[in-house]
Amino acid sequence: MSPSKRIFSKKIVVFASGSGSNAENIIRYFKASGTTEVVSVLSNKPSARVLDRAQKLNVKALYFDRDAFYNTNDVLNILEDTNPDLIVLAGFLWLFPSSILEKFPNKVINLHPALLPKYGGKGMFGNNVHQAVLDNKEKETGITIHYVNENYDDGQIIFQKAFSISSTETLTSLTEKIHELEHRHFPKVIENLLESSTID
Repeated sequence: MSPSKRIFSKKIVVFASGSGSNAENIIRYFKASGTTEVVSVLSNKPSARVLDRAQKLNVKALYFDRDAFYNTNDVLNILEDTNPDLIVLAGFLWLFPSSILEKFPNKVINLHPALLPKYGGKGMFGNNVHQAVLDNKEKETGITIHYVNENYDDGQIIFQKAFSISSTETLTSLTEKIHELEHRHFPKVIENLLESSTID
C-alpha cells in the first residue's frame, strides 16, 4: 500500500523545546509503521530546531507562547481539534497545565534522562541531569518514561532502562549513551502504549 493511501488509526502529538532529535526519531519510526502518525509537533520556542525537523518531514509544526499555554485555551483547543491518542513530551521543559491533563487523562507521557525518582524536578534536564549524576558518583543511570501529572517528573513510571557508569565516564560519553537509549526505546514504548487497552 502506498504511503498516500495508508489509513492511520492512531495519532500522536509531540511537544518539544529543543533540537528535536527524539521527536525526529519518533516521526521516522511511525512513518514506517503505516498505522500510527505524528500529526503535529508543538514547541514553546520559535527558534527551536525541532520545528524545522518536523517541517522537513512534512509534519505540521506549531509555536505557542506562555500565555497561550497557561492563560488561554489556545493550545488545548488545538489538541481537542486533533484528538490525539497520545501526547508525547520529548524534551519539553514547561510544566503541563492541569486543564490539558484533565482533558487527556493517561494520555500524556514524558521522557526523562535519569532513573526517577532520582534527578527529577524543576531545572533537571539535559546536561544538568548528567552533570549531577557524575558529581554524585552514581554507579548507574538511564532513562525513565512516565505519565505526566501536575508536578515535574512525578507521574507513574511506565518504563526504565539502566546502564552502569564507567570510572572513565565523561559528560559527553554519558550524554551519548543516554541518547542512544532514548532513540532505541522511546518509540517502542509509545507503540506498546498505543496498542494497549489503556489508550483505547
